Amino acid sequence: MLKELKREAYEANRALPRHGLVHLNFGNASAIDRARGVVAIKPSGVDYDRLKPSDMVLVDLGGARVEGSLRPSSDTPTHLEIFRSFAHVGGVVHTHSAHATAFAQARRPVPVLGTTHADFFSGPVPVTRQLTRRETGSGYEAETGRVIVETFLGTDPDLCPAVLVARHGPFAWGATAAKAVEHAVALEFCAQLAFLSLALRPSPGTFPAALLDRHFSRKHGPGAYYGQAQDSRIPR
Repeated sequence: MLKELKREAYEANRALPRHGLVHLNFGNASAIDRARGVVAIKPSGVDYDRLKPSDMVLVDLGGARVEGSLRPSSDTPTHLEIFRSFAHVGGVVHTHSAHATAFAQARRPVPVLGTTHADFFSGPVPVTRQLTRRETGSGYEAETGRVIVETFLGTDPDLCPAVLVARHGPFAWGATAAKAVEHAVALEFCAQLAFLSLALRPSPGTFPAALLDRHFSRKHGPGAYYGQAQDSRIPR
């Protein structure tokens, strides 16, 4: 089973450069085995084109290494905070994709401007508050995870499976690592569309709530009717 977990995390990481979501060694993806409490994540600083499934590092939910000779991603504590706090999450993706990161750097949520956005996110993709000076200290990556969790207090993270960390970049999640990749791809595309739309019309007005609800509910929830049976493959 842990071999399969490594394969899932490997496939998710390899998908990130294929979709143009990462440059150099930026970004990472992880997958969790909830029954065992084990997370597989990309090793720190390893080129994507050199990755092998066996390179994935296994850690427990406390951050202790379970298996692997390489150091896990420096963002591992952020992933673990998300896994510990969002019970339905099976995979997490962090990228520095251009348009989503631009919104994060500008500290602006990605607004709902069209049905493409509404197909994936039930509202604007939020941006976290800035971390304090104390929070950027020795526990920086864990504090990044905590500020993400804080952003979703009182809301369901399954309804908007992505966030922009202020001045940093996007994180996305899903029921599987494959779904987390899909949401990261969707977030970048929606951010690109929003960037272009705001350039054409800086004040586009409020997106109709009924249209938002229709597009989101036809793909998500008990009444969903879009598409076929669930497909957990990595989007290509």
